[in-house]
Amino acid sequence: MFVAKKLDKRLLDLGARSLIERGLGDDQHPSGYEGALDPWMSKLWKTLYNKAPNLFPNDPNTATLNGTWVDQPKIQITYHDVGKGNSQCSAAIDFKSLEMLIERTRSMSPGKSSGKMRPDCFLNLTENCPLTRPGSGKDVWHLEFEAVSSSFSLFQSIHYDVGDVLEVLPSQDPVAVDAFMKRCNLNPEAYITVQPSKKENSMGDTNHAPDIPVKLKTFVELTMDIASASPRRYFFEIMSNFASAQHEKERLQYFASPEGRDDLYQYNQKERRTVLEVLEDFHSVQMPLEWLVQLIPPLKTRAFSISSSNSAHPNQVHLTVSVVSWTTPYKRTRKGLCSTWLAGLDLQQRVLIPAWFHKGSLPSPSPSVPLILIGPGTGCAPFRGFVEERALQSKSGPRAPVLFFFGCRNEENDFLYRDFWLSHLQSGGVLSEDKGGGFYVAFSRDQPQKVYVQHKMREQSTKIWNLLAGGAAVYIAGSANKMPSDVLAALEEIISLEGGVTKEVAARWIHALEKSGRYHVEAWS
Repeated sequence: MFVAKKLDKRLLDLGARSLIERGLGDDQHPSGYEGALDPWMSKLWKTLYNKAPNLFPNDPNTATLNGTWVDQPKIQITYHDVGKGNSQCSAAIDFKSLEMLIERTRSMSPGKSSGKMRPDCFLNLTENCPLTRPGSGKDVWHLEFEAVSSSFSLFQSIHYDVGDVLEVLPSQDPVAVDAFMKRCNLNPEAYITVQPSKKENSMGDTNHAPDIPVKLKTFVELTMDIASASPRRYFFEIMSNFASAQHEKERLQYFASPEGRDDLYQYNQKERRTVLEVLEDFHSVQMPLEWLVQLIPPLKTRAFSISSSNSAHPNQVHLTVSVVSWTTPYKRTRKGLCSTWLAGLDLQQRVLIPAWFHKGSLPSPSPSVPLILIGPGTGCAPFRGFVEERALQSKSGPRAPVLFFFGCRNEENDFLYRDFWLSHLQSGGVLSEDKGGGFYVAFSRDQPQKVYVQHKMREQSTKIWNLLAGGAAVYIAGSANKMPSDVLAALEEIISLEGGVTKEVAARWIHALEKSGRYHVEAWS
């Protein structure tokens, strides 16, 4: 919006006149950005038609969807001789070959991707245990993995710091992949390469993918989110051009039109229909592979806060995974692709999980810095690693104290890592009061009035103020809804009360903390 406003103002300053009022996008609109774009575009076409009717052969509505206007895909796919493919892709793949296969396959995908394609290592699940009671309304798991191959070094184990983030590439349901291949009449044993089309190359696209063929089924498994993500409106528009049944063609054209936007939202976004489900709903559609590869949402890696200390667990990484599940308006049960897959892994099967390590929003603290940690729910995950690390450091000498504020619904149902926190709360532990620390839990549903972490913080305002005055760093992790702002408001109140300053001064005090690297937030939706 900033760029649009600035450009609009500059044009007006130079003497330009607006044909219509400035249009601003809204990616939070229930129907996506089209919700704001469609009415604006319709008004634009009508205005242009009134100014220059010769631009439109019939009327301004022809500037919108017209089934006879068919774009060309931005990619081209080349099929290769099976023998050539086999010479490049051994059936008995070693770790290095598997790394290279994932790298070159995902490099071919037209979907935008940040970071490197080759995994840092492969992980194997060694331990899984539920952290919540069945029927509690939440399904959270503690998962432990060991590295089975690493590109950090051929002989050394993996390395990460507390506060880092692990990204994993989820595996798709083999049944869904086979159903997709059958529905689209694709040969799973074919070998392909995917490149930008000649037109895209001529426009300066220099991101050339590797020319080593990969198996078509492998490409689908590693790059195309067929059974979890919902397609965009353009997918329905292109589908309409390949529908042989007239009633399906008309329905797809309607969905792709501004008039059908709300009905498309009810059918697609609100129900979170997958690509495979949409294709199965419109049986007469036979889309070329080029369009499928271009338009199907890319399979993305999923990021998790690491909940372990590498120093305490060499060559291991632990995660705290909440299984995502919800019910649609039409009572369909939907589950998150990656969380469901990870929680359902069988310990007896050796499943290799491609993984990448990244720096997150929570930098590893110095042992001499006092810590104020606020992490309700699965926001406690990174702080489990913080406490493990500080406990290990304490064995070699005194370390700065740690205050931790945790929150959950019920003590009996979802008190994540209860025994772990309580063990470090005992005399001499990292969280013990005799070490200057503390552990405070808000059980929001165990009493008539709801109690959250910010309420527990206010109860400990003196202790928080003393640590802040002593150079403490504040770390906040958890839901991005109201929690971070509620915690911030509580901190401002505490600083104002204990420091004897106004709320405005307290806000500037926290801003100074942030600028000096002593206030960190990692929130997710």
